[in-house]
Amino acid sequence: MPDAQKICKRCLLAAVGENELLRSLEELKAALPDEEKADTAEYERRLGICRRCDFLNAGTCLKCGCYVEFRALKKKMYCPGENRKW
Repeated sequence: MPDAQKICKRCLLAAVGENELLRSLEELKAALPDEEKADTAEYERRLGICRRCDFLNAGTCLKCGCYVEFRALKKKMYCPGENRKW
């Protein structure tokens, strides 16, 4: 039996078109219970900070690999940088 290869989950995104990825992200955001979501003002504030960050790359945080639009939405999450920006 051949050795099982560890699959790079991040690499699998290359096979998904941008529209499919965006739809999946929107589905995740919609499925998050309201009590776990940051309010709209806080969410927009966080995204504004992320938009100015050097570690943002095509919607992904280069510090942790998350999708910033989902991370910023979760009330109890924080910026993964050394000097947390939010």
